[in-house]
Amino acid sequence: MRPMLATPTTEVPSGERWSHEVKWDGVRVLARGGADLGDAVRMTSRNDNEVTVAWPDLSTSPLPGRDLLVDGEVIALNERGLPDFRTLQERMHVRRAATAAALADRVPATYMVFDLLALDGEDLTGLAWAERRARLEDLAGPDGLGATGWQVPAAYDDGAMLLEATRTQGLEGVVSKRRDSRYAFERRSPHWLKLAHRHRRSYVVGGWRPQEGSGADGPLAAVLVGEPTSDGLAYRGRVGSGIGGRRSAELAAMVAPLARAASPFHDEVPRVDARGTHWVEPVLVVDVDTHGAGYARLRQPSFRGVRPDLDPDDLATDDLTGQS
Repeated sequence: MRPMLATPTTEVPSGERWSHEVKWDGVRVLARGGADLGDAVRMTSRNDNEVTVAWPDLSTSPLPGRDLLVDGEVIALNERGLPDFRTLQERMHVRRAATAAALADRVPATYMVFDLLALDGEDLTGLAWAERRARLEDLAGPDGLGATGWQVPAAYDDGAMLLEATRTQGLEGVVSKRRDSRYAFERRSPHWLKLAHRHRRSYVVGGWRPQEGSGADGPLAAVLVGEPTSDGLAYRGRVGSGIGGRRSAELAAMVAPLARAASPFHDEVPRVDARGTHWVEPVLVVDVDTHGAGYARLRQPSFRGVRPDLDPDDLATDDLTGQS
């Protein structure tokens, strides 16, 4: 089984027909419990792959032996206390129990359960979301679902309020659900809508990469950017989207006289980004749009333009990690 998916939107719907939840930056997981599993659950990914072994800290059922099917998102917090998909990447593909157990101690995860699909042999997918939500909250009770690492996140009536709150807090966005919507496996439903924030911020260029396959002197295809901190220029990621044609030529002309032999970043640039990079003096400031905020690496960044009115000293922070 594959979970029901939300349809992207450009605005959060309003009105009594809708309820709103935080859009979690994690890994979608369905979890099933039953008499055949005892106190354990079987966890499957969005693509219907078995992933139970990757999450030993989440694989105990809150209702041992009872038939149970829930939908939710596995999340982990980054160094700024925000859900961050990249924090999970070391864990999500693990298929060795010993490795998974060691990682669970170092990178603890939480299962945010937001839908109840079956309970004690009853298929609940034909019920309205509001009824399924009520049953999930009754099941959770005042102490949550009871199993270590499982939580039922809040739902809100005011979508506009949640949109602004998630933007301010650096969360990924909002998912809005029609209260009368039924659950349909393997469908992207117009009755579930998702809106991911994009944040714009200024960064310092520390290097550039030519177009793949064009050689060292090929056209500029991406820039490596960083953020001034008390320790120096902290690497934040590679930006290629939004650079092409005239912008590529303009940027190439700007960075040409800034060439230097070594990286200007105080921290290590990942090998995949450093390979083939031309380093430059960190004086050029550019604007970048990105999903989310508060992350050590930019998420789906898009180049927006050069900021000739700013210099790196204008961006100095107290070791922030990309918060807008």
